[in-house]
Amino acid sequence: MADISIRQVRKSYGKTEVVHGVDLAVATGEFIVILGPSGCGKSTLLRMIAGLESVTAGEISIAGKVVNDLEPHERGCAMVFQNYALYPHMTVAENIGYALKVAGLPRAERLAKVAAVGSSVGLTEFLDRRPGQLSGGQRQRVAMARAIIREPAVFLFDEPLSNLDAKLRVQMRHEIRRIHNQIKATSVFVTHDQAEGMTLADRLVVMNKGVIEQIGTPEEIYHHPASVYVAGFIGSPAMNFLPGQISAAQRAVMLPNGARIDLPAGLAQAHDGALTQIGLRPEALTLVPAGQGAFNATFDFAEETGPAKLYHFKFEDLTLSVLSAEKPNVEPGKPMGIKVQPDAVHLFSADTGKRLGAKQAVAEKVMA
Repeated sequence: MADISIRQVRKSYGKTEVVHGVDLAVATGEFIVILGPSGCGKSTLLRMIAGLESVTAGEISIAGKVVNDLEPHERGCAMVFQNYALYPHMTVAENIGYALKVAGLPRAERLAKVAAVGSSVGLTEFLDRRPGQLSGGQRQRVAMARAIIREPAVFLFDEPLSNLDAKLRVQMRHEIRRIHNQIKATSVFVTHDQAEGMTLADRLVVMNKGVIEQIGTPEEIYHHPASVYVAGFIGSPAMNFLPGQISAAQRAVMLPNGARIDLPAGLAQAHDGALTQIGLRPEALTLVPAGQGAFNATFDFAEETGPAKLYHFKFEDLTLSVLSAEKPNVEPGKPMGIKVQPDAVHLFSADTGKRLGAKQAVAEKVMA
């Protein structure tokens, strides 16, 4: 078991810096998910932990030992890649046990460990097959078993589910979390898929352009996003954003067309006059007859999702989405009222994009 400490880590390629002074502490046995879009620096950060990329500046420690200058095999990490990286000429059993063979473990002991690990990931009946005879999900299980059998202190996952179809991704998410709970190793998982992040993580690390925007539990980040970027990245369907100005006298945020969205009194007073971006999650809005909500919007079209319907509206020159389990019939081109509960409003500074309000101190603490 091992903790991981990342202190002011930077990575540059020539004159281009792609990771900008990242600080992160991962507790022993914790499952951390680093989440962000392509190019945000998340895989580079993971590869620096593994020793596959050098650190330009800063320090990485594993189990209290600085590993900046250690070779990958000296760090006690096992990495699971997106492309599986299996030996095609070897059987499943040979792939799983290869590291033990290289280490000189006696054959009988090696085969016993391969059988035990293969059983733990549901591969017992496939041990004699070669990778080309397996499905994508089965090959990913082989890659995981190969990592597990080394009994590493740290598991590193580099977008391991990206090549799988939607159903297999869900199954493998469950499998990865089950194995983590079973072996209790420290795990760092990189992905661009927010569903993977929200379902797998003990804590999420949301990255953007080489910096960490927010660290927190999935629940904290969903309910109290620290910035417009985090709020827009986390949540499906995506959060709506509207421009406005906070008025303490009105105890509301006023929209450019004169409509108002009510706020808790303390929040309005604390930020009187501030220009803001108003964040409204589609599932937190309610459709009501025109004139009975905070403002009206013109219905455009709807998407059926099964348990609910996603309605798309035009509001001024913006689009607005509402997720409704009631599924009311709405005619295209007709106005509907949008009802907003004060405690469902997220406010962000129009200048900095950072969160405003009573939860601001919580968000800043999480980011620290």
